[in-house]
This record gives sequence, structure tokens and C-alpha cells, in this order.
Amino acid sequence: MGFWAFLTISNLMIPVLMIVFGRVFIKNPPKTINGIYGYRTSRSRKNQDTWNFAHLYCGKLWWKTGWVMLPLSIIGMVPAVNKGDDIVGRVSGVIVMAECMILFMTIFFVEKALKKKFDTDH
Repeated sequence: MGFWAFLTISNLMIPVLMIVFGRVFIKNPPKTINGIYGYRTSRSRKNQDTWNFAHLYCGKLWWKTGWVMLPLSIIGMVPAVNKGDDIVGRVSGVIVMAECMILFMTIFFVEKALKKKFDTDH
């Protein structure tokens, strides 16, 4: 049960970080374009307008997605309660892989929104 609890808490790290950084990007995004912190893609770094838009859009998307993923991550671990460590580890691995896929999919949506809002010369 201890291993299950540890992995369940570990699985919550991605949704919690998405919620936290989503809120940060909405309320207090990086003020200037930089290569260290923030949503950094070539399209988002074209100019200050794209930078600001990308952070607001990404922040809202991460905020909503994180809140959806949080309970789903817990629910996903329920079938593994009182199972062997091998089963718990596999279930946890599948959940983390799904969370990572969802996290990376958000890049596609932000880039699509940037492309729609800003033409290639902007």
C-alpha cells in the first residue's frame, strides 16, 4: 500500500505543475522573451505579441487540463490498490505516459492558435 501511495502522489506531479504554471502564465507570465523560462518555441518568440499570447493561451490550457487530469490520475490508480508492486508500477507508468502525451499535445494547440492569430510575417 505504501508503494501505491507513493506512486499515486508521484503521478499527481504533472497535473499539479500544469495547474501551478498555468496560473503563473495567466497571472504573471515572463515579461520579456527569453531562452530560460516560459513557453519557448520559435513561433512564440517571434515578437512580444506572440510571446504574450502564447503564455496566456498556454496558461489557460494548462490550468484547465491540469484540473481534469488531477482526479483522473487518482481514479486511474484505484484499480491497482492492494495489487502487487509490479502491477502498481505498470499502472503508474501508463498514467505518467498518458499525462506526458497530454502535456506535449498542448504544444500543438498553442502553436495552432499562434498560427491562426498571427500571420507568418508578424
